[in-house]
Amino acid sequence: MGKRLENVAATACMTTLLMLFNFVFLSSGILMLFIGIAMRLQLRDYVDSNTEGSGAALLALAFLGAIVVIAAILACCCTARGHPALLYLYGAFLAAIALLELGAGASVYSYRSTLTEGFDQGLNFSLDAYTDTNPRTTHVDFMQSTLQCCGNKAYTDWYNLKHPQAVPLSCCKVPSEECLTNDTNKIYTQGCYNRVIELISNNVGIVAASAIAFAFFPLIGVLLACCLANNINKAKYEQVA
Repeated sequence: MGKRLENVAATACMTTLLMLFNFVFLSSGILMLFIGIAMRLQLRDYVDSNTEGSGAALLALAFLGAIVVIAAILACCCTARGHPALLYLYGAFLAAIALLELGAGASVYSYRSTLTEGFDQGLNFSLDAYTDTNPRTTHVDFMQSTLQCCGNKAYTDWYNLKHPQAVPLSCCKVPSEECLTNDTNKIYTQGCYNRVIELISNNVGIVAASAIAFAFFPLIGVLLACCLANNINKAKYEQVA
């Protein structure tokens, strides 16, 4: 009788812990979903200027976050039902999620390297294609005005293109009506390359580290789910005995 009460108490305790884990797991999924989408939107104007990067890694992270949210909601029902087979299945799913999160972290980190390697070529292409009708023009203007930079490595890049152009008004650090783009005192002279690479490397590096850190969290759920399933099986065996 005493042993049965111990199993009942242990089962109740682990059920409570697993439910708490499910809620935290749900929160982590929402956070991953938010980070993936927010970072993709934040870097969109820089990523679209790159010939190699498309932001797929960040979208994959957001998609994984959505999967985690759905899984956590279903896990709450699974935990409440207390069915051992479902709990073992949930544990296996959490182990798979941990591997996917590790892969997502590595993918995002690799994506950072791709951005760094390809951005120089992509930005030169965007500068050379700078016209009123080209969509890339909006990205270049946004980048120069927001990051307070001009050209790729320096403002003189505008003069050294295949089709040389005047420095655009988005390089001005004074109101456009007062700006003379041939006056270096009124325009940004530092190039955009280093500023963009620093921005992307810092932000994407944080996201990659977060994804890898999240990967170890589901292992706690694996342990709790398996322990709870094992305790439920023991309780059923003792009732039969």
